[in-house]
Amino acid sequence: RTEIMTDYIPISTLNDFIFCPYSIYLHNVYMETDEGLYHATPQTKGKLAHEPVDTKTSSNRSDDVLALPVYSEQLGLMGKIDVYKRREKKLIERKYQLKQIYQGQLYQLWAQFYCMTEMGYEIESIAFYEISTNKMIPVAIPSDSDKQKLQNFISSFKSFEPLLPIPLNPNKCRHCIYCNLCDKTEEENVY
Repeated sequence: RTEIMTDYIPISTLNDFIFCPYSIYLHNVYMETDEGLYHATPQTKGKLAHEPVDTKTSSNRSDDVLALPVYSEQLGLMGKIDVYKRREKKLIERKYQLKQIYQGQLYQLWAQFYCMTEMGYEIESIAFYEISTNKMIPVAIPSDSDKQKLQNFISSFKSFEPLLPIPLNPNKCRHCIYCNLCDKTEEENVY
């Protein structure tokens, strides 16, 4: 059975969907434009911090796998991991700064974990790496209950009805990079 990869949900959109489903639409509308129109300092720092992984220059250790494309047929997800340390069997998601770990960020890491294990990789630990502080933040391997939460979330993602009103959260709107371009809010961007 052959499936078209465009039917797969990009792992990177899981956190965006929790933040605001409409931000995914705005991202797609503005993605071909100058990022300077909407990228704020946190996104610019994050993109610069990710560059060494994307260009595979963040590590020269032969047992480190960088920017590996991954997918899960079972979950209908695809994306890229940041770092997999083969010797340690450790999956790492790099972030420039983590003041706290949000559910969407956990879903991203869990999704990467499930993609890799479905692809045959053995993973004994997962973690976030905070670049700004050079700190590794271990995260528990997802449980069966966690996998069910992720599957339920993916189902809500797939069944999202964009024509229904989107509940707005003024605090989230103020921190959204698309705030000043959004037709759903009158909030001003904090950046």
